Amino acid sequence: MSRQRQRRRERGQAAVEYAGVIALLLFVALAAIQLGVAAYAAQQAGTAARAGARAASMPDGDGQAGRAATAAVSEWLRPRTESGSCGVEVTVEVTVDIPQVLPIFDFGSAHRSVTMPCD
Repeated sequence: MSRQRQRRRERGQAAVEYAGVIALLLFVALAAIQLGVAAYAAQQAGTAARAGARAASMPDGDGQAGRAATAAVSEWLRPRTESGSCGVEVTVEVTVDIPQVLPIFDFGSAHRSVTMPCD
């Protein structure tokens, strides 16, 4: 096989390899972003649970846990809050759905619970 013929056969090989590497790098970058979003959602669930428990532990805190938890997190994360009534202590549980960046990764939701003594 002549050199010219071999070069013609290899034309475009670099472009194909480049496209494959770019696709792989894009996938890795999106997977890293998904892990960051999951960690952020878990951190926000903890923040919401602490804020909700703090609000519910106050003397006039009945029904305030949900509002305080929602106010403590980013708007695009919608926490679901459950709290008991204030006796000796109050427990607030917050669940935040983890948004999906890639449809193949499903982390579900982040769940945090905080217990505080009542004032």
